[in-house]
Amino acid sequence: MTITDVKIFPRQEDKLKAYVTVTFDNAFVVHNLKIIEGANGLFVAMPSRKRRDGTYMDVAHPLNSKMRREMEERILAEYKKEALLDEFTTMPGMQQRQEAFETN
Repeated sequence: MTITDVKIFPRQEDKLKAYVTVTFDNAFVVHNLKIIEGANGLFVAMPSRKRRDGTYMDVAHPLNSKMRREMEERILAEYKKEALLDEFTTMPGMQQRQEAFETN
C-alpha cells in the first residue's frame, strides 16, 4: 500500500498543529489524523472517537510498526514543508515578490 497524497490543514492551537488527510493507492482515504506537539516533539495521532466510558478508540490505524513509521515520516515531512513555505511567504516583502512572479 502506497501513500499517494497527504493534505495538511494547519491549526493555530497549543498542542494540535494540524489535521491531516491521507490517500492510499489513489483509492482509499483516511481523514482526521492529527499532528500533535508532545513532550518529545511532533507525532501523528490516528483518527479516533470517544467511547461512552470517556476513553478514545482509534477508528483507523496501521497494523504494524513499519507502516506506522512510513506514515509518520511522510506526514511530518509534508507538514514541515508546508510550515517552511508558510514561513517563507510571510517574510517581509516575499508576498509581493511571489505575486509578481505568479503574474509573469
